[in-house]
Amino acid sequence: MTSVSYRTAEQIGHTEKGPRPLPALGTQTAAAQPSLVDTVLPNGLRVIAVRKESVPMVELRLRIPFAGTERLHAARAEVLANTLLTGTERRDRTQFDTDLAAVGADLSSVVDPERLSIGGSALASGLDVLLDVLADALTGAVYRDDEVARESERLVERITMARSQPSVIAREALQTHRYGDHPFAKEMPEAGEIGEVSPEQVRALHKASVLPRGSLLVLVGDVDPDAAVAAVGAALSGWESDGSAVELPKLPVLTPGDVHLVHRAGAVQSQIRLSAQTLPRTDPGYAALQVANLVFGGYFSSRLVENIREDKGYTYGAHSYFEFTKDSATVLVEADTASGVTPAAFWETRYELGRLVLSPPSASEVENARQYAIGSLLTSTSSQSGLCATLVALGAMGLSYEWLRDQPLRIAAVTAEQVAEAAEQHFAPTRFTGIVVGDADVLAPQFRAIGGVVLP
Repeated sequence: MTSVSYRTAEQIGHTEKGPRPLPALGTQTAAAQPSLVDTVLPNGLRVIAVRKESVPMVELRLRIPFAGTERLHAARAEVLANTLLTGTERRDRTQFDTDLAAVGADLSSVVDPERLSIGGSALASGLDVLLDVLADALTGAVYRDDEVARESERLVERITMARSQPSVIAREALQTHRYGDHPFAKEMPEAGEIGEVSPEQVRALHKASVLPRGSLLVLVGDVDPDAAVAAVGAALSGWESDGSAVELPKLPVLTPGDVHLVHRAGAVQSQIRLSAQTLPRTDPGYAALQVANLVFGGYFSSRLVENIREDKGYTYGAHSYFEFTKDSATVLVEADTASGVTPAAFWETRYELGRLVLSPPSASEVENARQYAIGSLLTSTSSQSGLCATLVALGAMGLSYEWLRDQPLRIAAVTAEQVAEAAEQHFAPTRFTGIVVGDADVLAPQFRAIGGVVLP
């Protein structure tokens, strides 16, 4: 027998003189330009097709602006999204599934206050079938009475369950606080509203709002872009309308102010949600802002996580992130905490916002965040599905692949001074507003003492 000794990772990474030095990172270079086509079809549909040959598959994402201001719009939209792929004159639900399965494909639809999204994938050789099924649904969905009734019952159950979740309660409270009665604030209909939706109303909504003009379809995969665009044009030639898809009304600018405490009787955990207006991706200062956000709370090595998770143990997870719509952008800060430490966690969160302004990120903090930003962007877009989803999000803001290609270079060029300036302009505590959801009977005394919180 021969004995074998093993060294731990820590032993491997150190020498008698100390830690082994890491090799210097290479210079960031521009990403290679893939073969792609970005065009608008005669029916007004923008199509982006990108060749990415990693696997013999193709990813499809269709984004249709789908806003509405009527009281029952959210309920009708949810029913439509859940029954869109249940039948046409040519196919019933079973035939949909059978045709898709034959080419290794799937297709699904979801809706939110901004858009109706249809997404799926297929073997690259099955693209024509995938497009035919999609075209059939877009132009021939019939919303049979029994299918609408069945999906409506399921929706009521899902909505009822979702509304009992603390995260959903907090999100609805934040949206109402930020945007009042703006349509963007209503991300989920009331369960009772689903029962008011009839098949006739769903059919009317489809006719009025499932429109190509102003919509965006992205294909990414092992395809020839020109041939893919031609296939889309042929398959969707019957999807026409003189009108345009309905864009979300412009959101009001967030007004900074005190945080509101939302009472949830008996809650043993609280949800802290803060938000401020910030820069869209199209702004030249966005790259510096992105790095500043990472330093604050955008990844695990951030200041916020180090403070209220690692040091004080107030929360299992805290993070900050951006939320984009077509015309605006906000930054959100989130943390869930036990009721007993909620005021302290809130205080420390505001403290970290102020410290980011008064004690700007160091050169090492900026460099670490910069490399994370570049690496995570490249990683998230390395797959067909990741690239497809990213291009849809960018396309909704009028951006193209060129923005994505050049963003790593913009991040690499950001200086510590620019990050400090972005932190001062966008992360000052006085720029924020928000809500805390929790048991007011427990939380109110301490919040009253520290101030900055409107009690119920």
